[in-house]
Amino acid sequence: MIIRKEYKFYAAHRNETLDDKCRNLHGHRYGVVCYFEVERNGDISTLFGDFDAKVEPHLKTNYDHGMLINRHDPLFNTLSVYAQQTGDHLKLNVFERPTSVENLAHKLFCEITELGFRLARLEIRETDTSVLTYSRDDWVADNRRFAANSRRAEKTGER
Repeated sequence: MIIRKEYKFYAAHRNETLDDKCRNLHGHRYGVVCYFEVERNGDISTLFGDFDAKVEPHLKTNYDHGMLINRHDPLFNTLSVYAQQTGDHLKLNVFERPTSVENLAHKLFCEITELGFRLARLEIRETDTSVLTYSRDDWVADNRRFAANSRRAEKTGER
């Protein structure tokens, strides 16, 4: 069975690898729809509150009103120096690659799975008209691709 739950958070980001408006720092009200795979045990499969008790605090703590930023974005170093010099606490959610909605979906799929849930898919709404659907097959393919890229980078001495 599938249980569908919706969540939202607000966050800033930019995609420094693009040469369009998304290169600029901007924000979104992200909508996250989780499709949890569950098995029925008796009268019920899972209490909806079981998902909320873990997923909502995770999103509030790590994403909401924060900034999604690529560790390799030059702005990350600038913000890190600023925080060290001023003592200002910046809520930065650091990615190992650009903060595209595709990479956000991969990161969230990993984190929600690590919370102990089995996901069939995620939908990430970046704007009112733009939604990415990310399946378990996409997640498996990305894990393979990222692992292969990491091994290749280690062999060539790249980051």
